[in-house]
Amino acid sequence: MQIDLNGKRALVSGSTGGIGLAIARGLAGAGAEVVVNGRSDERVQQAIAAIRQDCPQARLTGVSADLGSAAGAQQLFAQVAEVDILVNNLGIFEPKGFFEIPDEDWQRFFEVNVMSAVRLSRHYAPKMAARGWGRVLFLSSESGLQIPTEMVHYGMTKTALLAVSRGLAETLAGSGVTVNAVLPGPTRSEGVGDFFESLAQEKGVPVSQLEQDFIRDNRPSSVIGRLATVEEVANMVVYLASPQASATTGASVRVDGGVIRSIA
Repeated sequence: MQIDLNGKRALVSGSTGGIGLAIARGLAGAGAEVVVNGRSDERVQQAIAAIRQDCPQARLTGVSADLGSAAGAQQLFAQVAEVDILVNNLGIFEPKGFFEIPDEDWQRFFEVNVMSAVRLSRHYAPKMAARGWGRVLFLSSESGLQIPTEMVHYGMTKTALLAVSRGLAETLAGSGVTVNAVLPGPTRSEGVGDFFESLAQEKGVPVSQLEQDFIRDNRPSSVIGRLATVEEVANMVVYLASPQASATTGASVRVDGGVIRSIA
């Protein structure tokens, strides 16, 4: 299968690191013009430079805007009027016990993880439908189905994205625009890597051992028995963004290493 996204413009929210950066790199490698987004010019330019190392001919645009706010979204819309592929990747996470999560944290997580995706989809998807082709993707998580007790507020936002994704898919039925959610499992992203690195230093053990212990103790249902790589998640997103995925819509597609114990 040869995925060719030449002539398509893609926007990946929160794409200066981790899974978002890998998705931006994958889309650029498939020929798409990619809008890289982050909160600071420095991070955006670093991400663009990193992508160009692998894809020297990549067509890249950088937009620094905090999409966790309505004002930040408007900033982006002023610079990027239309896209063919929208990847709602922006998200934050934080381990914290349920009884220690204050109102402002619940609101912040919902604003960043859910409302950023709602605002971008509301702006770009109608224009895709008017042109008769488009792809909208939401980065949910296995935590949206198996809510982690150590961060219920995060799991709540990922469940919400599944509802938004399915509802939007049905709203756009017959338009030529597909809408899907992608559910990564435990993934060695930048944020997760930093978390394990600091924890490993605290405990005085190698990061690799800590990762293995985490899978054994916290995700024992994992079939692959390891963390996924950001590239493995990005590969699924690139496929779903392609013309070849035209019959896949309204779906929740898992890249979870088999963590979710379900046959459907």
